[in-house]
Amino acid sequence: MNTALNLSSSPHVRDKWSTAFIMRVVALSLLPATLIGVVVNGIHALLVVLCAVIAAVASEFCFDKLCHKGDTWKDGSAVVTGLMLALSLSPTVPLSMPIIGSVFAIIVVKCCFGGLGKNFLNPALAARCFLLISFGRTMSTYQMVDGISAATPVAMLKSGEAVNITSMFLGTANGVIGGSVLALLVGGLALWALDIIHGQICFSVLAAFTLFMGLFGGQGFDPHFLLAHLCGGGVVMGAFFMATDYVTSPVGRLGQTVYGVLIGALGALFRIKGGAADSFSYSVISANLFVPLIDMYVIPRPFAFRKIANRPMADTRPFYKRIPKPVVVLTVITLIAGVALSGVYTMTKDTIEDQKRAASAASYKVVVPDADHFDVDEAIDRAVADLNGAVYGTSFGRAYINEAFVGKTESDEIAGYAISVTTADGFDGNITLAVGLSPDGTVNGISFTELNETPGMGMRVDEPEFKDQFAGKAVSKFTLNKAGGSTEDDQIDTVSGASTTSGAVVNAVNAALDFFQNAVKGGNA
Repeated sequence: MNTALNLSSSPHVRDKWSTAFIMRVVALSLLPATLIGVVVNGIHALLVVLCAVIAAVASEFCFDKLCHKGDTWKDGSAVVTGLMLALSLSPTVPLSMPIIGSVFAIIVVKCCFGGLGKNFLNPALAARCFLLISFGRTMSTYQMVDGISAATPVAMLKSGEAVNITSMFLGTANGVIGGSVLALLVGGLALWALDIIHGQICFSVLAAFTLFMGLFGGQGFDPHFLLAHLCGGGVVMGAFFMATDYVTSPVGRLGQTVYGVLIGALGALFRIKGGAADSFSYSVISANLFVPLIDMYVIPRPFAFRKIANRPMADTRPFYKRIPKPVVVLTVITLIAGVALSGVYTMTKDTIEDQKRAASAASYKVVVPDADHFDVDEAIDRAVADLNGAVYGTSFGRAYINEAFVGKTESDEIAGYAISVTTADGFDGNITLAVGLSPDGTVNGISFTELNETPGMGMRVDEPEFKDQFAGKAVSKFTLNKAGGSTEDDQIDTVSGASTTSGAVVNAVNAALDFFQNAVKGGNA
């Protein structure tokens, strides 16, 4: 009989719920929002979720093997990280985005700081902010359920437009995959009821955000205004799933309440004064940095605590000496990184713009070959400016008119028009092309200046077999023929296996044709 005693340091309280069990429950609580997001947004949203989760698990698996660590990927935390990251992304982002984000979240934010329990930021949120900073335009492009692009509801609110709260609540509005507030509340309240997340955090976040929006939002405590802001911009997901992360939230109940109020106040501040409509992520990771200070100074009152008896034990050092060194080091690193990034951007900004202009000029020459130079027409330029960067029309998907120039010969006669169009409906991101038109509206051809589609599939739209279908056609609108074998001038055969990319290009060309017919040929130029 073994009578040996197992001695260990305090505390000796043990819980029957393991980390793996908790992570499984959290993943299940996110399942309703995931299912609604996939049903509403389609198969690409499912691919985004799968890529994020698989990349997260694979990253931790590879790190464990390379560093000869235990199989920490089996605890399920990587699955939750990948899933939360995917739900916070647009359903139309290129599949490279969730993969890059998950690798950054697991390797940089989690594993490089010691693994689960030692990361100082929420990995999923840190990865999302990393993607927002690195790939701003791609990350801020959203598509509505009907395929027509529009601003997110929060962006519409900031511009003073009306929004549909019901669609925001159900998850059918423009936004991220995990945009269903109803599904998130079901999952979040279930976690709270099971005592897996702390109510002090999630409810104080929502209360503080509502209070600050009512006080400083400019419309008082108007229920429609407050509900619209609560249902948009990731507030509910942030409150129930991001802010409540055990590792990056305070230990004591009072500290958790302070932490939640800080997140809510920062979220409202960024929403009201910030330039980006979608900025709640920054409020959570900003509050994550204050957690060590909150745990240090907002301490739960122990049982039988007597202030007089504890007085000799008080830390009498100056305040600046009591700040943890990691906080100081992290602050310095952040400042240095910020200054370095700003410097690099300042030094390279002009060069990048020059390269873009050179690429555009070359593409214009391709589509208007008879032009000796390209001039700006004030009326056309004004028509482009009046669009204010918004999606062009309602029949061309997410197409944007970037600029338009008049191509002229050496004798200053009009040789044609070059119109630059960007479509955000590509399978793997934005597609930008120049459309050349003769003075009578005949299409000279198209030339791509931005194309990042799948090699061997979507990239084939840049081959003559596809591009040459537009040349020499005088039509008001093209249609995509998925069956192939077109005989009509207005029909364009799709690239086999790349109907999404082909359709996006056809929509972009149609947007250029419509702009030409209305802003140029319609008597405005």
